[in-house]
Amino acid sequence: MGERKTVRTAVLVGALALAAVTGTTSAVAAPAAAAPAAVAVKDPTPGPVTTPDPSALTSLAYETVAYGQQRRQDMDVWWNADGEQRPGIFLIHGGWWSAGDKRQMTTIARGYADLGYTVFNLNYRLSGQAAWPAQRTDVLAAIQLARKHAERWGFDMKNFVVVGFSAGGHLAASVGTYGDGMNGLKGVVGLSPIVSPLRAYTDGAVSTDPYKRRLRAAAIKLAGGCEPKGRCSRVWASMEVAWHASRHDAPMLTVHSDDEFVPPAQSQLLKQMLGQVGVPVTVITAPGTAHSAPLYRLPGIAEQVHQWIADRLGGQL
Repeated sequence: MGERKTVRTAVLVGALALAAVTGTTSAVAAPAAAAPAAVAVKDPTPGPVTTPDPSALTSLAYETVAYGQQRRQDMDVWWNADGEQRPGIFLIHGGWWSAGDKRQMTTIARGYADLGYTVFNLNYRLSGQAAWPAQRTDVLAAIQLARKHAERWGFDMKNFVVVGFSAGGHLAASVGTYGDGMNGLKGVVGLSPIVSPLRAYTDGAVSTDPYKRRLRAAAIKLAGGCEPKGRCSRVWASMEVAWHASRHDAPMLTVHSDDEFVPPAQSQLLKQMLGQVGVPVTVITAPGTAHSAPLYRLPGIAEQVHQWIADRLGGQL
């Protein structure tokens, strides 16, 4: 796992703080947008947030560990070092699959740890470093490492959820439908999840919305630079979450804004396909165009997510 730096921290972030993640963020560096050059595209994904110095606090334990040998195969772990086994939450950041960093999720991660969960805040290989399915493989490897060191991190490996934002929501949902269920995975949450890269590809081809056009280009890059035809069709099929629904998959909660560039229709197909095999999917919509973390910060959204997670994990805190 490489050298680990463990410190004790006290976290004063409460449930309400989770619902109002604030602070100044900077734009995330990303490849050039697929939109026309005359259109300025502001990245809706929040930029990195400076990680507070954990050594200034006391109560939780925290460390950053590597779950693989390649760049970005690492994660931050927050846990209550009281000897108890606690439910786990895996957080996956967004950023068009090609940008972003786990630092974006630091405040959210600390908040969930303060609520009593063991939290794993993941980085993963971006599409400029490795094509699909490397990203899903990384999430699975992180979960495997968490299982291996469950005792150290006070992690109940039979009771966890995966939460992803935007492109990270796609990875979370892809893990949720990988194989025929995963032991211990009790639920998947997606904030503006890109459930269907193929839908994003077709929407972006006819839309003048610069975000939808950029998302189309991002999906092509994730697939290794090829479009969904010929031999590359198999790669795109692998990226489609709903196409892999099976009866032992974990229940899912997805959240979208009514008019954002990743529309609720993305999750409706997933709800239909998983519903056919008896797996419940809850789709929450909110008015407006907020996407990913800004959507999570809307009044009432974070609270609904927290309650859904608590219900799935049996309230064992």
